[in-house]
Amino acid sequence: MLLPVTKLRTLSQASTYGLKVTVESRYVPEHSQPRASHFVFAYHIRIDNQGTEPVQLRTRHWYITDGVGEVREVEGEGVVGQKPTLAPGESFEYTSGASLPTQRGSMRGTYRMVRTDGTFFDAEIAPFSLELPHSLN
Repeated sequence: MLLPVTKLRTLSQASTYGLKVTVESRYVPEHSQPRASHFVFAYHIRIDNQGTEPVQLRTRHWYITDGVGEVREVEGEGVVGQKPTLAPGESFEYTSGASLPTQRGSMRGTYRMVRTDGTFFDAEIAPFSLELPHSLN
């Protein structure tokens, strides 16, 4: 049985100091141009505060690796124009995207989080794949 191209799959999950980050990704054929080596992927992220104190997401730091091993770093304030604060038990979800010159690649990174006492920590975003359905290794 073949899955639809738009089907999301859980590809990674990590927990750091009670902050759980779950990532799902998919290939976006309607925005890709394979003949021009332009492949677009969407990723959906859910951040759950399973800790005991509120935290705020301040910055993001991504490592995006294409299929030939070229790495691109992306850093910036917040995510999708927001710097959400999560009380214990709350979650935040968003969808964003990345493009690659190859059919396969991966992403990993961190979110810089701040606690109410002003201390910071980097929450891990575990590596996840960006790949066309049915593409080979």
